[in-house]
Amino acid sequence: MPHSPKSRLTDPLTDLQAQAATGQHYHSSPEGSLAYHRVLRRAHTADTIVGVRGVAVGGQELTVIAGPCAVESAHQLMAAAEQAAASGAHLLRGGAFKLRTSPYAFSGLGEAALKMLSEARRVSGLPIVTEVVDEESVLLAAAHADMLQIGTRNMHNYVLLKQAAATGKPILLKRGMSATLDEFLHAAEYILAAGNSQVVLCERGIRTFSDFTRNTLDLNIVPALKQISHLPVITDPSHGTGRSDLVPAMAKASIAAGADGVLIEMHPDPAKALSDGYQSLDPEEFRELVSDLARIAPIVGRTLTLRGR
Repeated sequence: MPHSPKSRLTDPLTDLQAQAATGQHYHSSPEGSLAYHRVLRRAHTADTIVGVRGVAVGGQELTVIAGPCAVESAHQLMAAAEQAAASGAHLLRGGAFKLRTSPYAFSGLGEAALKMLSEARRVSGLPIVTEVVDEESVLLAAAHADMLQIGTRNMHNYVLLKQAAATGKPILLKRGMSATLDEFLHAAEYILAAGNSQVVLCERGIRTFSDFTRNTLDLNIVPALKQISHLPVITDPSHGTGRSDLVPAMAKASIAAGADGVLIEMHPDPAKALSDGYQSLDPEEFRELVSDLARIAPIVGRTLTLRGR
């Protein structure tokens, strides 16, 4: 009789051990025959809480990360930071290095943006999260950022995962747009195996046949990951939908599904954004969303403390 989905998720080690016995899986762990074990809940029964400059991600408290897709100017970033803080966000996001589909699209301001992010943190009090894309960006970002983000295109870049892990900074790991749950956990294992246990998993949408959204936000994976792994799990409904009108609903659905927080793109003037304006909330929309999340939190047994209110 085939295993039920519940039995597979609640005891993943049984599956992995069976695969190892039949030679169906590649195993490289020096501490056992399993392909990954550090990320599994059996290895660490308590939920991991990742600390980001005084902000806890995971546990009872929900976390809201917000800011523009890309740092475009000091004025734009400062306005976003102040608005995010005033609305109750806990962390400020902003891209300094952007991997874009088109070589002609705005690809970030690099080190200059990192310096702007540092100043925005000083003024707003919000710790900063920014993406790294190669070894040089890792070294530069580590000197400024409080948390390093590995984007969807780089989830399989194992050299980059190890380089980011070596900084000792908390890592926000986004799921690859075509990655399975197994591949996602393997990527996280690379970071933990490199000695960095401060990892937050982020579901940011996968590619499907659907053509009315940019991606499909796979909320199935949230409770699945929470059963299998001790690591915090958040979602990115901005990339998961690619539509600002759908972001609030999917953010609220994420919390109902058990996510530990959300990553939201918010721009002072989305119509003028140089990157992803169509999926960015404006300040008032973001403030309303955070208020809604605060009302939902106790219904699902969580808390949401609004820092700036």
